[in-house]
Amino acid sequence: MAVVDTAPSSETSGDTAAARSVALVGADGPLARRVEEQLRTRTAFDVIELADDVSEVDVVVDLGSSDYDRRAERRESATESCSATLDVAERLGADHVVFVSSALVYGASPNNPVPITEEAVLRPDVEFVFARQLASAEELVEQWRRAHRDRATTVLRPVLALAEGESSRLARALVAGLGWRFAVADPPAQFLHLDDLAAAVGVAIEQRLDGVYNVAPDGWVAGERVRALSGERPRVPVPDRVRDVLGRLSWRFQRGPIPPGLAPYTQASWVVANGRLRTRGWRPTITNEQTYVEATEAPWWTMITPKRRQELTLGTAVIAAIAGVVGAVWLGRVISRRRARRPR
Repeated sequence: MAVVDTAPSSETSGDTAAARSVALVGADGPLARRVEEQLRTRTAFDVIELADDVSEVDVVVDLGSSDYDRRAERRESATESCSATLDVAERLGADHVVFVSSALVYGASPNNPVPITEEAVLRPDVEFVFARQLASAEELVEQWRRAHRDRATTVLRPVLALAEGESSRLARALVAGLGWRFAVADPPAQFLHLDDLAAAVGVAIEQRLDGVYNVAPDGWVAGERVRALSGERPRVPVPDRVRDVLGRLSWRFQRGPIPPGLAPYTQASWVVANGRLRTRGWRPTITNEQTYVEATEAPWWTMITPKRRQELTLGTAVIAAIAGVVGAVWLGRVISRRRARRPR
């Protein structure tokens, strides 16, 4: 945790404006580094370690509760992490809390509006524990705000946040899951750069925003375009059950363990509107496609010629057909043997 002593510039607040101190909780990740840089560009400040002699702070920014990797390493829930942050805010007498949540709390459903606004009901997938924990954490933040009338809270709900070499394991898993469905249309997606997310945190601190704000680039990328950006994967129509098994195996052995319940977020839309935050002066500077290209590696199949790719696709189809025939023959023999063993 770091404490930042910020003094509003004379251009915006006058020379007599009092300095406000900001405590960054979870200040050891790529987002925290960017937030500190944002504060440097907006105001003059000094960073000090939060020690026992620090007795007061004005703003507490929770950057760590929504850090999936950090929570997984510590075997700690996002709700518990947020509760600890609010305890810090209470102890130090803060009057403003900025909580970085996630648009995952909206849930992914075929009947989601496109885009989702801040007024939408939260419906995180029941099997995705992390999203449900974030939704519960948001409730704690609201309870903290209501405890005193002079308090303000900013809840930021960013979409998938990425950056070159600094994307979380959860973000990489979601990206890896997009475009892998066989013979099924892919949902639209959004990719937010960590720089733009840090800028949103800076706006929330500087303007003392009170309320919920989605954080996303302008618009979204159609599912077909996401598939094209990632390199067209060889696709063979297979039954839904086989498709799901292949997807789980691919994720497990190529990208590491995937949190249960994450699959719906790669199969249905959860893109959000950014209009509310834009009215407060925030502007995304990096597009969805630019962020995706920067943060992802080109897969091997993008390096081969279209002819060779067609040959591989045909070969995959032949192998799948042979495997299906072999499986059917084997199953038929098993059934015949069981029937032959039955007493007459």
